[in-house]
Amino acid sequence: MKTKAVGYVRVSTEDQAREGFSLGAQRAKVEAYAMVADLDLVEVFSDEGISAKRVDNRPGLQAALEALRSGRATAIVVVKLDRLSRRTRDVLDFVEVADKKGWAFHSITEKLDTSSAAGRFVVTITAALAQMERELIGERTAAAMAHMKEQGLRVGAIPFGFDLAADGRTLTTNAAEQNIITEAEALAEAGNSLRKIAAELNARGYTTKNGKPWTHVQVGRLLAA
Repeated sequence: MKTKAVGYVRVSTEDQAREGFSLGAQRAKVEAYAMVADLDLVEVFSDEGISAKRVDNRPGLQAALEALRSGRATAIVVVKLDRLSRRTRDVLDFVEVADKKGWAFHSITEKLDTSSAAGRFVVTITAALAQMERELIGERTAAAMAHMKEQGLRVGAIPFGFDLAADGRTLTTNAAEQNIITEAEALAEAGNSLRKIAAELNARGYTTKNGKPWTHVQVGRLLAA
């Protein structure tokens, strides 16, 4: 008797622009895999335009899990591990629950199958390596942005105290805003709270870069920059 399985496919806004990650392409791969693996594919659930940072805000995934809990299926198939989640903890939690419940987890791209002990071990290692890669990319991005800031190159929004130079890339000092920063720092050194500093800046007629009154939150960001 064939093992009953459900498929789960997901695309975020970013994924939709990448070849091979459309919902249709993923669904086709899941169906083809089920045929080759001799699985009885009961249904394929989907989430469109939702990231994998959380698992509780995805109705398609929750429906797939409910199909497993209700006994309609005993296996779930995804095209890639990160379709389930980008967080190692979420993947490992799912594998642990699946093991206790007797569910099998299949990931086509990584050739993972948790119906065996070896498969569960590979899932653990793969998930950990995927998270490490994402964290390394994050660290490199942060380092690159810090280097650009040190070089006076524009990074994101123009910070208070600076203006965008004529070349559209570098920053130049805004003397008036730098004076406001100096005064805010002096008020902070005198022991004033963020709310009191904001009130004082507003009383002196100073505004934010957007021309709005100061708040304690904006003062905090200003002093932390």
